[in-house]
Amino acid sequence: MTAHANPLTRRDTSQTPSGSELRVMLRAFERLAFDVDAMLAAAGLTHEALSEHEGAVSADACQRLFAEAARQRALPNLALRLACEVPMGAFPLLDYLTLSSATVGEGLGRLSRYLSLASDVVAFDIEDGPDATRIVYTKGSAFGVQFSAALTLRHLRNETDGRLAADYVTFQQTLEDPEEYARCVGCPVRMAGWSGFVLSAAAWRLPMRRGDPVLCQVLEAQASSLAHRQPRPGGGAARDVRRALAGRLAHGDATLAAVAKDLATTPRTLQRRLADDGWSYQELMEDTRRRAAAHYLGDRSLSIGEVSYLLGFSEVAAFHRAFRRWYGCTPREFRASSGGRAAAG
Repeated sequence: MTAHANPLTRRDTSQTPSGSELRVMLRAFERLAFDVDAMLAAAGLTHEALSEHEGAVSADACQRLFAEAARQRALPNLALRLACEVPMGAFPLLDYLTLSSATVGEGLGRLSRYLSLASDVVAFDIEDGPDATRIVYTKGSAFGVQFSAALTLRHLRNETDGRLAADYVTFQQTLEDPEEYARCVGCPVRMAGWSGFVLSAAAWRLPMRRGDPVLCQVLEAQASSLAHRQPRPGGGAARDVRRALAGRLAHGDATLAAVAKDLATTPRTLQRRLADDGWSYQELMEDTRRRAAAHYLGDRSLSIGEVSYLLGFSEVAAFHRAFRRWYGCTPREFRASSGGRAAAG
């Protein structure tokens, strides 16, 4: 075997699961009575090698593995079926951090913030509205998004004693059996130009049945430490955009077009350069605001209203919602916490 033929090494730019993600999925395949040994053999993998591998698995190996699964049995809504077989705790740190949160909203905020610790395949943003909150997937294949949405909604429903019901879940791609998906996640399914789900204000505030502030604080400190040690792309384009945003946030004109003009480039070119660094513009602006919020709150001469203004929020209430999403607490609670600044990173 040549050096470049290792099936555990990513050989293209496709988003592929890590070894730990694939192990979780293979256990779900086993529960669905698939011949996992044959699937691994078709992919050129072994249980032993996979058990020691945490990095991305090559796209070729994943394609061969799923092709063997399809050869064994054509199962409609495979992403949903697999999600139904993944128990809470399969991703220990992330799952227990979510379920120990006080409310659904706090749990989703932490899940969004630390999802990269468990998966590099999908990511989502949280968009606050006056009456409802949208969970919008910003990265992921159709399969990955369908799997993640089902897993999240089912676990949250269970952790609220069956009380959680999203207004609806929506996908850009047509499902094989939308009615089955709707039954399993407990809400209607729609097709639209975006993928994600919508929660009412009441659903967002639902208490988690195993909420535990002490455990949550311990787990978040651990997750924050791991996230800060996690390598994250951030080349020249990301650095330049952060600098431009620093001067623009307080003036309310932090659009992609305005920043691209500052950097003497076009919006399309800037988006492409950021993508090469592993960022979207919206994601980078959110991260810049998050970091700046922690920095400004460390200066007690600034009121929370002034911090909100410096970050470019039109109203303090919007800043409070965003801050709770970022850090799981209010700006005032963060400032009062002796560990607040250390946790911010």
